[in-house]
Amino acid sequence: MADIKRIPHCSHWGAYTLLVDGNEIVAVEPFQHDPSPSPIIHSVKEWANPERRVLRPMVRSGWLEKREKSDTSGRGSETFVPVSWDEALDLVAGEITRVSRTYGNEALFAGSYGWTSCGRFHHASTLLKRTLNMVGGFTGHVDTYSIAAGPVILRHTLGSDVACGGQANTLDGISENTETLIIFGSLSPRTAQSEAGGLGAHRLEGYLKRMAERNVRVILVSPLKDDLPDWIDAEWWPIRPNTDTALMLGLAGEIVKADAHDAEFLERCCSGSDTFLDYLTGKSDGERKDAAWAAAITGLDRDKIADLAKVMVKTRSMITVSWSLQRAHHGEQPFWAGLGLAAVAGQIGLPGGGVGYGYASLGGVGAPFGIGKSPAMSVGRKAIDSFIPVARITDMLLYPGKGYTYEGKERTYPDVKLVYWAGGNPFHHHQDLNRLMQGWQSPETIIVQDPMFTPTARRADIILPASTSIERNDLAGNKRSDFILAMHKAISPIGAARSDFDIFNGLAEKLGVADAFNEGRDEMGWIRHVYDLSRKDAKDRLDFDMPDFETFWEQGYARVPVKENHTYLAEYRVNPEAHPLATESGRIVLGSRMLEKLDYDDCRSHPAWIEPAEWLGSVDPENQLHLISHQPAGRLHSQLETGSESRRLKKNGREVVRVNPQDAARFGIGQDQTVRLWNERGQCLATADVADSVRPGVVVLPTGAWFTPTGNNGLEISGNPNVLTLDVPTSKFGQGCSAHTCIVSIEPYVGEVPDAITHYQQALSVAVGN
Repeated sequence: MADIKRIPHCSHWGAYTLLVDGNEIVAVEPFQHDPSPSPIIHSVKEWANPERRVLRPMVRSGWLEKREKSDTSGRGSETFVPVSWDEALDLVAGEITRVSRTYGNEALFAGSYGWTSCGRFHHASTLLKRTLNMVGGFTGHVDTYSIAAGPVILRHTLGSDVACGGQANTLDGISENTETLIIFGSLSPRTAQSEAGGLGAHRLEGYLKRMAERNVRVILVSPLKDDLPDWIDAEWWPIRPNTDTALMLGLAGEIVKADAHDAEFLERCCSGSDTFLDYLTGKSDGERKDAAWAAAITGLDRDKIADLAKVMVKTRSMITVSWSLQRAHHGEQPFWAGLGLAAVAGQIGLPGGGVGYGYASLGGVGAPFGIGKSPAMSVGRKAIDSFIPVARITDMLLYPGKGYTYEGKERTYPDVKLVYWAGGNPFHHHQDLNRLMQGWQSPETIIVQDPMFTPTARRADIILPASTSIERNDLAGNKRSDFILAMHKAISPIGAARSDFDIFNGLAEKLGVADAFNEGRDEMGWIRHVYDLSRKDAKDRLDFDMPDFETFWEQGYARVPVKENHTYLAEYRVNPEAHPLATESGRIVLGSRMLEKLDYDDCRSHPAWIEPAEWLGSVDPENQLHLISHQPAGRLHSQLETGSESRRLKKNGREVVRVNPQDAARFGIGQDQTVRLWNERGQCLATADVADSVRPGVVVLPTGAWFTPTGNNGLEISGNPNVLTLDVPTSKFGQGCSAHTCIVSIEPYVGEVPDAITHYQQALSVAVGN
């Protein structure tokens, strides 16, 4: 073991030490300060496996031969031709210049939504936008697939979206002060494994254990029993998917009906309360929102709802609302209704009381949060104002020039001619992938920069091979982590891969902007510079001492200043006039003047129950089920899909779909049987797991399997649920994704079907000429 090198590193799943023998990773050890490390860290060795890597720059043969005619018909089916780096960068620079001069810079789409690396320097999306801003700009996106409708409505009703980004009540305070915890969605270590900018310490389980020690009453409102660890003595309320808003409104209505609402808080700290109260009492529409009303919609017990409403105002109660709830049709409503319920109960701004969003949706949400400057590269000055809501990419590609609304403003989809995707896989995370394939044929040129030959790379015209984080130096850190973490290079680049910085620096040189792009710094020069900016801010503004760069780099981490035991809106509650919110009234908005004027039918002027396009209350219950497509336990999105943790959770080479025993018996489905799921949008195969941890009428199929359609009527064989999901906006106001609004049918599959991973690899070998 004398030759083994110990290399500190970090990924989205946390910090760790790589044990490297020569150029081979032989083991992975968790970070010494992580109390609950993620098992996914042991899968990172898969990044060094060349089987699915892009090994050299490549160009689609049909595009290379006919690019002047903009031939897109062969995307996804034609072979690729290897080219040199110099030729590849000449082609990319030439296309950027041609499209910007011919159509304008809004025709360049810097999609690049993805989690290719937690590194803050080699951040592919940032570096792409930095490059394009220096040559006139691009069309970008706002919000994320994870969370869009939620922050949009909170920016309007609370004045900012920090309550869903990790700065609501922190879990240390909740674990010590809350008496009744109502979890809408999830509070699970499964989703808390990951964090956008990396994570030093996974703390959720510690907070949950403290709640268990204090005998906090916990109510889990979810179709899935395992959305909370089984060692928590929680009450499981198996709600119909997409009906959480109705339960929130029914609870609020019960409190109002009992005259137990905090009228003083509503009058002093909220605007539009009368509008909301009139809706709850039925004065405005003739229908009282109470326990009986909510029970009929949600499928829950009327008496339990009524009893919980009484408990909420008699105890210190905290409402948590998962990000997943707003990834549904009318997804703005559960976030707004949760705020309305907390306001009616009158506990906003009290320790362990009120409402918060996204706890455990990422590992750092709810943990003590950073108050210093996070390490980050700059995208530079924004050259043009052109963007789309992130989940509306297919609409943009199919309907250039069409109008849409976002946050109350009229906008128009640009006519995009070039897509540059650096680090990400929309053929994993977008909804209705068959529809996306149609839109994907529209641009004249598609450039993909990625370490892996993903389904998106398979559908590119030019592919640039990027290195993974273990093949370069970087640093990790963000507002939701209490560390900045060193990411040392562990092995040499695979094939001809280059770091994202080197790729964009070379492209910037071809475009004539290299000096402005690199500012005279190389990789280590930038890493040092970014770290020193955070260190200086901590000292100058907060008098917090961080180690110098050499010490940080050698020991692999540096602690950063954090805020602990944070109570959201505590100062506002005491004196709202002295601490006004950035809303239309300066107060919490429960009745919106703006939305009243806009008069949208899908986002009203107050929190409201609006039936989604697809749900169990409007379908044939004997033949259709509601599909939940949640984050997998063994990987992040589609990353490390062939890693050890991901493969461990597959069966028969494909994803596992959980089915309730009642539904399995009804449809003739046995354990480990291959099943077909389908609707009008598509069809896929999966392996059945018959389990009572899922509500009857609901099936659960994780996201992230690499999109593998076949010639058998487009049958997708890996178990990718996004061939089934609905690609419609949450509303005209928020324009978020609606992935969790999805009705499917299911049946046993009869016939031979290949292993999906093997099938993908064989098709890839043909595409690259192996």
